[in-house]
Amino acid sequence: MHPTRRTVLTGSAAAALTALATRAAGADPLPGSGATKIKDLSGPAQTGQFATPWSDLGIPARCPDGSMLFVGGDSFDGAGAPGTNWRSPVGLRSSSSNLASLTIDSAVGGSSAVGLVPEGHVPVGDGRTTAIPSDIFTIGNTMYLHLMRGVIYRTDHSDFWKSDDNGNTWTFLCQWPGDLLGGQFQQKTYAVADDGYCYVLSSVFNRKAVSGLLLHRVPHAEVGVPASYQPWGFANGAWAWGNPASTITTARGWGEICFRQLDGHFVFTFFNDADATIRAQVLSSALGNFFATREQTLITNGPVAAQGGTVVTSPYGGFVVPGSTIADFHIVVSQWYDSTNYRFMQYRINGLGV
Repeated sequence: MHPTRRTVLTGSAAAALTALATRAAGADPLPGSGATKIKDLSGPAQTGQFATPWSDLGIPARCPDGSMLFVGGDSFDGAGAPGTNWRSPVGLRSSSSNLASLTIDSAVGGSSAVGLVPEGHVPVGDGRTTAIPSDIFTIGNTMYLHLMRGVIYRTDHSDFWKSDDNGNTWTFLCQWPGDLLGGQFQQKTYAVADDGYCYVLSSVFNRKAVSGLLLHRVPHAEVGVPASYQPWGFANGAWAWGNPASTITTARGWGEICFRQLDGHFVFTFFNDADATIRAQVLSSALGNFFATREQTLITNGPVAAQGGTVVTSPYGGFVVPGSTIADFHIVVSQWYDSTNYRFMQYRINGLGV
């Protein structure tokens, strides 16, 4: 069974959605200055030794011990994807966090990567539950992991976990109902800012559900306390913290999202479902104008024969690798277009525009 969240929109519906998103952004998305594939990070040759030849997402976080943990989504063993021994999420580790030498050389669980948290993939109707990671990040000596739970695209709830041992074991903190804020609090990404707050962008976890994004902030020390999340919204003629959450972006079908503070800016990367591109915005602050800030296309979709540079067949993801700079910007890109082309990869973007 080929999960529908990797399906790329084609035809007139895609063209219409692309045109709508472009017009609303105020300008055509600008191409990046080029992209270079550095390497496959997962695959039979890279992570097969950990009984995980097939994995995606690979959301990266630098651990307190200096290693880099890549959190994979639906992960399998066997001859092709999807295969046997289904786990989600998994932790695959590079002992080095140097952008020039990222190589997965161990896994949480040893020779067979284990699920980081309990998930039985329980049958529900015509599907099975899973636990899809949307973000992992580090504050001090603690790592945090956000998961979306339920049958894919039917999120029952999202939950939040922490680790004090570099991602080897995880402790449950809290959860949010899937229908909170009209479902727009299902998928979350956290920019850990140097002002003591995390700035949290969130969306519906369903690429075909056209919606905007919401913004909240929460003190570093209270990320596991749902009542401490303060919305940014427009009311009584003004934007302010504490107003009911208001949409801050153009409505579209959102895929994976990633928000990070970087080089005195805030960088937002995302998968745009309408044309299957990975894009970026560079903002002056967490409260930057998402509506008007230009979108830079980092990765485009194309046929297998055309792959190279910015072209990737059936791409998704686009998570920022810690250690990136505006001038030397690295992202993790996933792809899945058949049973033996299911992986996550490291790409270098040759400079973002500011």
